[in-house]
Amino acid sequence: MYLLLPMLFLSGLSGCQTQDDRPVVNYPDPVQFDFDQIKERGTIRMITRYNSSSYFLHRGMDRGFEFELVSRFAGEHGLKVEVMLLGTDDDPITLLNRGEGDLIASNYAITPDRTPHINFSSPYNFVNQILVQSGDHQPIRELSDLDGMTISVRQSSSYFTTLQRLRDQGHDITIDIVGEDWNTEALIHEVGEGRLEATVADDNLYRIASNYIEGVQSGLVLAEQDTVAWGVRRNAPQLKEKMDEFMAEHFRIRESDGRVLRSAFLNVLRRRYFEDERQASRFRDRSFDMVYTGYISPYDDLVRDIAQEAGIDWKLVLAVMAQESQFNPNARSWAGAVGLMQIIPRFSRVEDEALLYDPEINIREGVRYLQKHLNRYAHLDSLNRYSMALANYNVGMGHIADARHLAVQLGNDPDEWENVADALLRLMHRKYYQHARYGFKRGVETVNYVEDILDRYSRYYAIAELAAHFRERSLDDAVTSR
Repeated sequence: MYLLLPMLFLSGLSGCQTQDDRPVVNYPDPVQFDFDQIKERGTIRMITRYNSSSYFLHRGMDRGFEFELVSRFAGEHGLKVEVMLLGTDDDPITLLNRGEGDLIASNYAITPDRTPHINFSSPYNFVNQILVQSGDHQPIRELSDLDGMTISVRQSSSYFTTLQRLRDQGHDITIDIVGEDWNTEALIHEVGEGRLEATVADDNLYRIASNYIEGVQSGLVLAEQDTVAWGVRRNAPQLKEKMDEFMAEHFRIRESDGRVLRSAFLNVLRRRYFEDERQASRFRDRSFDMVYTGYISPYDDLVRDIAQEAGIDWKLVLAVMAQESQFNPNARSWAGAVGLMQIIPRFSRVEDEALLYDPEINIREGVRYLQKHLNRYAHLDSLNRYSMALANYNVGMGHIADARHLAVQLGNDPDEWENVADALLRLMHRKYYQHARYGFKRGVETVNYVEDILDRYSRYYAIAELAAHFRERSLDDAVTSR
């Protein structure tokens, strides 16, 4: 099995493609995969978009309102979160029903055209949809003033449903359908640059985005109190029940006066991502810049050059660095590993330990180790090669040799990571480690290490594709404008 990396974000604006009626979508039947199966797997897969409200990277680390909320839910059930980023033409309901994800968490509103196909958790937010237009134009204050306007939105968004409803009411609106890879901030930016006439955004997102995107203004409220919830398969009642129990702890409406009550945790998230303008803008400005420049971490340029010399994908090196040190050049572990790539001084070619805190020296040493292990498994396919190399990087060749030897004793192929991972888990038990040359090792830590890095690498890869797409589109615009 080869490492599958998402090739996302390959199309841009559709060029004012209008849509009178939403096409009939034949969604696949939902797979049978409920909470018990998710618990057995150990991970919950979150379907979301890369944007500065749901999920984004800040200095290489995972951030976002939806990501933190899902992570809180997952943590309470002993699960890890896998992020499944939506790409060009990806439909979240299709991915959900096919089992590629377990829940849709992307500021996802409950709409009439979604409810026949999926269930929703109890709500955790209410938002208003507002018109966003250029600051150079007279603000729209009445519905009648919408006539003749071209408004750009994604077809899968709740905004499209709202505009369709307004058209059905007789308003002469042209709906410009853009590619599914366009997030709301990018569309607001295009409005500010004068390349689009108008778009639609949720009020909380616009309020923060307007602090760092110039030339836009909010106008008419097009829809009030959209109910935001998590999407879940219709045949996953256990998962929905767990979600509803979780939401009941953090969000409820008081019957006596209809007042919304939120938990301290949910209020912290709201302030962090929507209400504290200084902090939210710092996050968003960096994440928005990443979309256009490809920025992932503070060490992108340095890692890119060193990794290229070694013939290694720079995003894999960044994923290792994030796991090892969270991009802290002064990190030091209890075992004495130091720096960005957590180099153990006694195994390094660098004699002066103090020099290992220098980012370039530390990265070069880490890449040298990683390259050595990748070369050792060059005969394997990409998934097994990366997995074996990362396991060696984490725990050393001795313990992996023990695991491979045990895999053979068990009648399994030692070149398949799945078999080596199974052996590593067995080596935590005396029955097996008493016969191993290097003895006991907490194999579960190494298995998790490999899974976490590959998961992060996949996200970095997808996000880099997003940036490449926007750079290419910007270049095309520049050529066209000459």
